[in-house]
Amino acid sequence: MTTRNLPAIAVLLVAVALSAGCGSDDDGNPNATPSVSSEAAPTDPSTPPASPSAEAATSPPAAAQGTTQRRPASPPPVVLPKRPASAPGAKQIVEAFRAAGLKVPHPKDRSVDCGPDGLGLGCSELMATDAVTVYVFPDETSASDIAETWGGQSYQRGAVVLNYLEAKTPAADRARYEKVLNGLR
Repeated sequence: MTTRNLPAIAVLLVAVALSAGCGSDDDGNPNATPSVSSEAAPTDPSTPPASPSAEAATSPPAAAQGTTQRRPASPPPVVLPKRPASAPGAKQIVEAFRAAGLKVPHPKDRSVDCGPDGLGLGCSELMATDAVTVYVFPDETSASDIAETWGGQSYQRGAVVLNYLEAKTPAADRARYEKVLNGLR
């Protein structure tokens, strides 16, 4: 044996000594009852006995088996308020803009942003394009409140609000979007 191996052997001996003393509830008391892990369990003679460390790794502690509550793997889906039957849908509005020859580049359904995990605006539907963002609210009052918040950067008709805040839409083209919206239902 070389002196290079002595530190490794010493660490192994300390680890074995510590693991042999850990987990014992008897504290050296000869009258203590044996712990569950030290009782002999009946075994099938055809299978080799498993090591105690393998059993501990595969089965959770008894206290955790019945008390652990499982959480869902993903959050529940966001339930958005319904749009009024009299209001056109956000996708329908974007398609009407496209049919009228207006630019609606990169349309994205961002309705999930209406809910509490997103912007929390309380809208029913949200379609964003690079030219205009279309919000459909469950009622005219909610739409009016948001349109007032955005000031001159939006247009409201009923429960629908067109938002130009993030868009690069020139003011002259905005009237064309608003005319198409007014022509729907």
